[in-house]
Amino acid sequence: MPDRLSPLDVSFLYLEEPTTPMHVGSVMILEPPRGGLDFERLVQHVAARIALVPRYRQRVRWVPARLGNPVWVDDERFDISYHVRRSALPRPGTPQQLAELVARLQARPLDRGRPLWELILVEGLADGRVAVVTKVHQALVDGVHAVDLGQVVLDVSADHPTPPTHTWSPSPEPSSVELVVSAVADAVRRPQAVVDTVRAGVGDARETAGKAFEALTGLVFTARSATRSLPRSPLNRDVTEHRRFAMVSTDLEDYRRIRNHLLAGPANRRRRRVAGGRDVPVAAAVPALTTSVNDVVLATLAGALRAWLLTRGASVQPASVVRALVPMSMRVVEPGDAGAVGSRVGSLLVDLPTGEASPLMRVHQVAYQTKAHREAGQAVAAPALAGLAGFAPPTLHSLGARVASGLSHRLFNLVVTNVPGPQQPLYVVGARMLSTYPVIPLARSQSLAVGLTSYDGGVYYGLNADREAMPDLEVLAQCIRESLAELRESAR
Repeated sequence: MPDRLSPLDVSFLYLEEPTTPMHVGSVMILEPPRGGLDFERLVQHVAARIALVPRYRQRVRWVPARLGNPVWVDDERFDISYHVRRSALPRPGTPQQLAELVARLQARPLDRGRPLWELILVEGLADGRVAVVTKVHQALVDGVHAVDLGQVVLDVSADHPTPPTHTWSPSPEPSSVELVVSAVADAVRRPQAVVDTVRAGVGDARETAGKAFEALTGLVFTARSATRSLPRSPLNRDVTEHRRFAMVSTDLEDYRRIRNHLLAGPANRRRRRVAGGRDVPVAAAVPALTTSVNDVVLATLAGALRAWLLTRGASVQPASVVRALVPMSMRVVEPGDAGAVGSRVGSLLVDLPTGEASPLMRVHQVAYQTKAHREAGQAVAAPALAGLAGFAPPTLHSLGARVASGLSHRLFNLVVTNVPGPQQPLYVVGARMLSTYPVIPLARSQSLAVGLTSYDGGVYYGLNADREAMPDLEVLAQCIRESLAELRESAR
């Protein structure tokens, strides 16, 4: 019999609603080689690569009467041209026009009658560039049997080999009787699975998903944050079916310089000119602390949210915070799962100090919250993640979104996924990837999700937001740039 979806995987299908499609996306900006990027060659490339990940040619088949979890079956009418498409902007397409197109593409749910993914080539960008937009359902990407499409199609070299001859033929689908017999046999072996399936089928899917996450992902929270009431925020309101998207490009070296400044602590001195022309050393205001680039990123986001709230006229008190759920990779591979990526992902609740006026003190407060998690040795170091084979960030963003989707949204205000990537160029059919922006799905009652990826010297923010709740998303994007500039200036 075909593979059966796990309780965790099927929970994403049960939880999906018209206003909250459960797919993760990405936007890759490419510089085509001389002569341009040939669409037919791209289709051949994708077809050849998904041959290595059979899940991308399988669809979900439901068991009659919901007697068991659905199964993955080969799509006998699989059509690569349905999944790999092309679109275009009026030349020269601006980043704002691309963001608007991405928002519309990502807001549309995937067709459940087909394999749960799409790839769209967007032509017409300024300077001859193109974009590749991907959509992959969270039920598909588990980091073991299937990785994200963005990881599948990228190469470390511009020398793209000729794809092998396509010889795949689908296996015949099981009949309804076979599906029922198999479900009954599984129920005899695992009776608890029946309870979870029935509970999900009658509408108690959230409890089922919560059990699956507790059992399979090893969630980690700071006890103090988990027991506090959720801070009130304009980020939490009912979402619609429509989206806005914004992209922010920053320099990775800026974050490293700020981190190094804080790591120096008391040894980092500035000099003050006094009467008589003498330079007197003065200790830095912020003491030494263990700070990571991730801490600086979160503090940058805290400063941006503070400025954004002030532009809205919202009340910002000294103790004001925005609580972020930050998925973190805790173990790169499980024993025996050679090649698996991020098969265990935990989460940390971080109170972003939006009430703190000092940029450097915001970093200090964030670092204090993440210190215990780092010292416990559970989080995988950034170099280890960046050194994974292929381009792992899309897969890790997907796994992080899986964790966030299964938790109570009363625990946090927004989701922030930050995954380090390789610091050398990658290519799609000879086209160099210049930047990449994650698209993290929105949860119910949460109008903003933030994804970040560091790649080839840059840090790239993808801001996915509800269209009605966040008409000023571009203001927040500008606040991120200004918050980083403020931190950079303070660290001089």
